[in-house]
Amino acid sequence: MPSPSSPSSSSIWRDADFRRLWAGQTASQLGEHTTLVVLPLFAVLTLDAGAGQLGALRAVGQAPILLLSLLAGAWVDRWRARTVMVLTDAARAVALGAAAVAGLLGLLGLPALFVVAFTVGALSVLFDVAYQASLVRLVRRDQLMQGNSALEGSRSAAQIGGPALGGALVSLLSAPVAAASGAFFFAVSFVSLRRIRRAEAVPGRATPVAERPERPPRVRQLIREGLRFVAGHALLRAVCLASAAFQFSFAALMTVYLLFLPRELHLTGATVGLALAATGPGALLGSVLAARLPGRYGHGVVLVSAAALGNGALLWVPALHGSSTVTVAALLAVNFVFGTFGQLVNVTVMSVRQAVTPDGMQGRAAATITFVGMGCTPLGSLLGGVLAQEWGLRTSLLVTASGMMLSPAVMATSPLVRLGRRLPL
Repeated sequence: MPSPSSPSSSSIWRDADFRRLWAGQTASQLGEHTTLVVLPLFAVLTLDAGAGQLGALRAVGQAPILLLSLLAGAWVDRWRARTVMVLTDAARAVALGAAAVAGLLGLLGLPALFVVAFTVGALSVLFDVAYQASLVRLVRRDQLMQGNSALEGSRSAAQIGGPALGGALVSLLSAPVAAASGAFFFAVSFVSLRRIRRAEAVPGRATPVAERPERPPRVRQLIREGLRFVAGHALLRAVCLASAAFQFSFAALMTVYLLFLPRELHLTGATVGLALAATGPGALLGSVLAARLPGRYGHGVVLVSAAALGNGALLWVPALHGSSTVTVAALLAVNFVFGTFGQLVNVTVMSVRQAVTPDGMQGRAAATITFVGMGCTPLGSLLGGVLAQEWGLRTSLLVTASGMMLSPAVMATSPLVRLGRRLPL
């Protein structure tokens, strides 16, 4: 929690330490999303990797989400979140810098690139859990919505600009130089976060020494406590179930969607990319709306309505035919709406979670929800493939898009729907 000297102004942008956190998180997210494109292009263009090797490289980079999320939550709750962010920034900068140098010298092979991808992915899991916990320890609770709106807006911008920047650098310069750009962004984040002046209290260390347990709890115990806390809290349990329903259905839908656009609608690769990119500007708008709408209409109303509108927009896609200008415009509109309301849900859910979670449980609560939600994605992707093969693309897309409505249904039948304009603190 912030110290008594925290700024009393209602505007979070007057807080210099928050601006440093925002700048560091923005640079880190830009480095992360640039790297997600640079490393695969490095493998294809520099190391002549095949399709199977490229798929394996992407899987290795994503594996830490499932392998380390729960551990990351436990570690962040035991350490200073800011220290975790600084160390992971430094380590990612070193890993990518070493890969860039080795690539320029012709010494980097595919096995080493797998190690780099896993290392960067693992460190990114730690950073992403830590920055969410760090915000709660830095600003007042009534500033969480503003803070989350700013941080999630940066993440959305990085999701748009990072891949484009990475692709451009690889095309204009070279894959090793592009990898060095990722190292540069992580170094910028390192410097910005190191400049935060406000002391960060580690949850549990504020307890008088005489009242502390003789032995600190083991990581397994911390993970169990996090799981029990989320499962036992009505609001967080609903968030977890809604997230799992969304991620499972969305993974199934995307498997079909990426086949439907080129094969059923006969869209070119560039047009498919343009359609998918429309979610980015929508997400930026959603971040702005998230700072205003919940406080005006109530968090519960906004959550359920935004989830229903955003997910429901995808139900229009199976009705599209052909590759005409009207079809492309409709796809752009659908993805923009989905991005807008999806991001509104993301930011609002994050603020709810942070508001109802004790400081000492922030990392584990975030990691538990991420683990449960993202853990469903491989099964959803497999289901999407089976449905597309057995039922055809259009029918499968309608079924999976209908499945997206499970998430707002879970919210509407849970205590989340009753949340008002002010969150329980």
